[in-house]
Amino acid sequence: MGKGLGKGIQALFPDSSEQRTERVEEIPVSDIRPNPYQPRKHFSEEAIGELKRSIEQHGVLQPVIVRKSIKGFELVVGERRFKASKAAGLKEIPAVVRELNEDEMMEIALIENLQREDLNALEEAKAYQKLLEHLQVTQDELSRKLGKSRPHIANHLRLLQLPEMAQEFLAEGKLSMGHGRALLGLKNKDSLTGALQKTVKEKLSVRQLEEYVQKLNKEVSRETKDSKRQLTPYVREREASLKKYFGTNVQIRQGKKKGKIEIDFFSEDDLDRILTLLDREEEE
Repeated sequence: MGKGLGKGIQALFPDSSEQRTERVEEIPVSDIRPNPYQPRKHFSEEAIGELKRSIEQHGVLQPVIVRKSIKGFELVVGERRFKASKAAGLKEIPAVVRELNEDEMMEIALIENLQREDLNALEEAKAYQKLLEHLQVTQDELSRKLGKSRPHIANHLRLLQLPEMAQEFLAEGKLSMGHGRALLGLKNKDSLTGALQKTVKEKLSVRQLEEYVQKLNKEVSRETKDSKRQLTPYVREREASLKKYFGTNVQIRQGKKKGKIEIDFFSEDDLDRILTLLDREEEE
């Protein structure tokens, strides 16, 4: 898969000799389909409008990149130019046709958008997740390939643990990444929906939300204080180890005769992730 990434980047950024021989064609806009791997799901109408007016005045200054498909062409790079050209009523658009397989097409779409840094936090998180799964690499390896720090990637991936409603608000711009990280700090996940609704309704700043989360966590700490005192040093250590392994909140409730382990999850995908980790332990 690593070789595929290299080919993808090379296809996106060919060397100068390739650029000299590469041919730009005028392709009917109606023959081009959007990129199915485009990580950006939300395009600013204002930005598209500005580009549309520029195209009407100056034309398309930079060709899009497409690949040949069974029915016409599939867009690889240049979604915004493509949308603005359609809005401007262009019948044809300058394009470079490249031979790319499905893997290369997906990698280029994700990497090109990540390098442009114009994705919202949730789109960026999903792009990282797709690359991790597709390339079958670790977060460390991906950080080196993309030139991003591992904490940057890890912090974005944590947003995918948020409930669906919170992810929708992130995608719509009603919440920032800072809001998402603050919500992930809640000890009692049953309070998350209420905190989310309060944040949006009252338009809380990240700092205000952090203070509200701290307040809720203090209440949880008071409620669980007595039970926490009953944990032996060994059980406390095991609980901390489980939290680190599963990447979520884990509580071991220790009684006189029996106990139980509670593992938090935020969605069906998150549950599948945890079950996969459990299955891996059984196999080993």
